[in-house]
This record gives sequence, C-alpha cells and structure tokens, in this order.
Amino acid sequence: MNTFDLSKPIALGCDHAGVTYKEAVKQWLKEKGHEVLDFGTHGDASVDYPDFAHPTASAVENGEAAFGILFCGSANGVNITANKHQGIRAALCWQNDIAILARQHNDANIISIPARFVALPLAQQMIEHFMQTPFEGGRHSNRVGKIACS
Repeated sequence: MNTFDLSKPIALGCDHAGVTYKEAVKQWLKEKGHEVLDFGTHGDASVDYPDFAHPTASAVENGEAAFGILFCGSANGVNITANKHQGIRAALCWQNDIAILARQHNDANIISIPARFVALPLAQQMIEHFMQTPFEGGRHSNRVGKIACS
C-alpha cells in the first residue's frame, strides 16, 4: 500500500480565488502538526494560477513535499497546470468519495479543490481522506503506469 510520507511538508498553492481557503487550510494543517510549504499567492489581487501551481507541483514531483493541495475558483486551471508535470497525478475533487478514489485508484499526489464550489469544511474533509487513503495497487498499478507520456 502506497501512502504519503507525512514526515515531509505538504505543498500548498492557489490563485486569488483560492487564497482564503489556502490560508485556512494552512492554519488547520499546522494545528494538526503538519509542516507546510506555501507557494502563494498571498493576497486577493488577480494573479495567473500557473505561477503558483507549477512550484507546488515541482515540490511534490522532486520529493520535497509529501503531496500537494491546490485551490482556485473552479480548480480546473491549477489541475491542468499541475498535470503538465510528468511525475504529478493531480485530481480535481469536489466530494469525499472522489478524493478517496483519486488515491485508491489513481495514486493521485495532488488534490485540486474548487474554492468557489466547495464549502471549507468539506474541503478539509476531502484533504483528510486524501491524506489517509492508500493507493490500492494491484490492477490499478498497471493503469497508473500507462499514464505518463514517454
């Protein structure tokens, strides 16, 4: 079973639409004893989401972070950006079962959350499920192995 090494920090990134959630989740994770790497943004001024999704994905991809959490309005932009990284399997999640299946079946290593469409308590629940759910392996390993372009 593949689970996250939670002795490593958790990478966070967002655009202006997700900054409130990122800040709340950062504080929540710290209260739970987790270290975080905050790649911004840090204010509500309009920004370009790739500027924050790329460094978050890079931290996960290079092993600096256990996994990543990305926020933007719809989560589509940050999710698409993160998935440009060869070693990233980012999953756009909007309910607990999706977050669980993203880990169990897809070995996702970034959860992307649409801040304009998901309440903060649900976002926290999804993150909790994402952190604690192992990859099942087995038949899913073969499928995940076919994702990368070579």
